[in-house]
Amino acid sequence: MTTSQLPVAGRADVRRATVRLVKADRGAFAAALLLNAAAAAAGLVGPWLVGRIVDEVRAGHGVGAVDHLARWILLCSLAQLLLARSARYLGHRFGERTLARVREEFVDRALALPASAVERAGTGDLTARGTGDVSTVGTTLRDAGPELLVSTVQALFVMVAVFVLDPLLAAFGVLGMTPIWFALRWYLRRARDGYLAEGATTSGVAEIVTATVAGARTVEAFRLQEQRITASRDALETNRRARFHTLWLRTVFFPAVEVSYSVPVAGVLLVGGLLHAGVGVVVSAALYLRQFTEPLDQILLRVEQLQSSGASFARVEGLAQAPRAAADGGGPAPADDRIDVRAVRYAYERGGEVLRGVDLTVRPGERLAVVGPSGAGKTTLSRLLAGVDAPGSGTVTVGGVPIAGLAPERLRRQVVLVTQEHHVFLGTVRDNLLIAEPAASDAGLWAALAAVGADDWVRGLPDGLDTRLGTGGTAADGSRAQQLALARVVLADPHTLILDEATALLDPATARHTERALAAVLEGRTVIAIAHRLHTAHDADRVAVMEGGLLTELGTHDELVAAGGAYAALWATWHGDPA
Repeated sequence: MTTSQLPVAGRADVRRATVRLVKADRGAFAAALLLNAAAAAAGLVGPWLVGRIVDEVRAGHGVGAVDHLARWILLCSLAQLLLARSARYLGHRFGERTLARVREEFVDRALALPASAVERAGTGDLTARGTGDVSTVGTTLRDAGPELLVSTVQALFVMVAVFVLDPLLAAFGVLGMTPIWFALRWYLRRARDGYLAEGATTSGVAEIVTATVAGARTVEAFRLQEQRITASRDALETNRRARFHTLWLRTVFFPAVEVSYSVPVAGVLLVGGLLHAGVGVVVSAALYLRQFTEPLDQILLRVEQLQSSGASFARVEGLAQAPRAAADGGGPAPADDRIDVRAVRYAYERGGEVLRGVDLTVRPGERLAVVGPSGAGKTTLSRLLAGVDAPGSGTVTVGGVPIAGLAPERLRRQVVLVTQEHHVFLGTVRDNLLIAEPAASDAGLWAALAAVGADDWVRGLPDGLDTRLGTGGTAADGSRAQQLALARVVLADPHTLILDEATALLDPATARHTERALAAVLEGRTVIAIAHRLHTAHDADRVAVMEGGLLTELGTHDELVAAGGAYAALWATWHGDPA
């Protein structure tokens, strides 16, 4: 399950976002509104003319008068059809363009999220918002929005027509709709929270599924199938209860509304008879109120849909309130490449303190290896050095500037963290490399591939750099994907490179060759290696030993071996020397 889901926008924020989207395409919105108004006006003529026909027949007028009025009914119906069709067409175009803006904003905001925020929330939450929630918002903009606009205009025009025809009958008709008002209020008070809860449980299901799929090999190796199945069933059961709650709200709301539809029409007929109103007027008023139920039914149906899409939009718009990566606002640039870690402490949201007062200085151009037993805090330290996370207390600076406060573009040029977690994007080899340096030439791409020992297999691909990778193309296994990630690092040309198991998926010989090739390419750069293979520590300028969240030893390989401390023990164990 997620540990800290991303924010959800409040009602006022959702309203402001909706107004902003309407203003972005106000011309299409205004045109659709005008056409809907014209269509609604054309639709009002029919019931009035039917009342006229009743009065003409009662007055004993001939068939010619009736035929004349009937032709006008036909013409007005045709005009209403054409106007309504045009209005819906414009409404759908408005919806599609607005949906495109929502998707673009979502992608921009998602890319601006700090990696730490995504990790704390869980990829399932972000995935659910970017797929199910955006899709729900899109359906509303494309279908429910135009329909609601049409129905609202029609309902307003019909009600105005009833009041113009006979205010007293109209008043009784409105009074008969009171049950609908109470049912709507009851529903609206509960629906938003219900749909928000449903969305949150959907994110939980997505998180369980993505985590299980990502760790499928680990699940199989440690025989965790039953545990993952149990966790999935629990998440699905929570989601089922949330969905059943919103279903219950709908099963109470809609039957109450359906029963209430007949009350206004019956009231008008009864009151009209008691007041001895004109038959034509009563018939027209009854037809208007009967006609009113159709747009009202659509409005209530779309209002229900708006509760679901409103909750989805609140989750989509919530990314605007999430913490953002630092923007390049022209702040102070690092004075040099010196990295200083001072009195740093760090604890994750769930768990004890991982770093407990670490002090370290990494000199420009130095090759530093960080070693220690599992759980010592090595990876956490690497994340702080790379600006992925900010320390709970203390400071981590580069050239006197906090690393975590650097804008992404500046940070990428300053410090790059490479782990065994990598990704091959859909596209060509060239596309995957240009992510790091869009202006790189083909010669630069080949040089980067050669630096990590990947040029041979890339030249062997059907189309070389233009070979498509991923679904529908050439599969890139773990080692090749890792080499592509390292080639991107070479292209990014950072001042400081942090390697945390960056070559873990390569065989030992290839890993050693790749690390040495990288060291040659990055000569003069700072290289910090989280060393799980101690030959990396042997080749480093200095070795930092982490134990229990503390930096316990710091020195050269020879110095630490001679000291006979924790590093000497690790080195002896790695070489199989019991002494």
